[in-house]
Amino acid sequence: MSWGSLESEIAMLKDLNVAGVLPASDLARARDFYRDKLGLEPDNPEAADNLLYKCANGTAFLLYETPNAGTAKNTQLGFQSTDLEQDMADLRARGVVFEEYDFPGLKTENGIATFPTGDRGAWFLDTEGNILSIATVPI
Repeated sequence: MSWGSLESEIAMLKDLNVAGVLPASDLARARDFYRDKLGLEPDNPEAADNLLYKCANGTAFLLYETPNAGTAKNTQLGFQSTDLEQDMADLRARGVVFEEYDFPGLKTENGIATFPTGDRGAWFLDTEGNILSIATVPI
């Protein structure tokens, strides 16, 4: 395989939309959380085994039922914010609790971490134990 053909194969995915996939051990409970806390409604409300949420600019994520939910120890989905403080205030008013972290290279204050680039982010858990973020970091 020549470099030119490898480059074209890699570029093949560059122009495709990307969608996240999240596990849920209780899909009904997760649906309530995403509706009541995040203000999101699924685009496939009649589906029995998954929920598809379409977001801005062709982005989307899918929740599917599995007993393996809540086992990841990393950020699984991130929302991009242009007004982090306001978005966090709105989420807090709906009952979302932001995580506090103190790791080497990452410390939050009032739920917000500031990165060396000046971008900022915050993390919270959904009812299924998935770690979600909201950040000013360009996605």
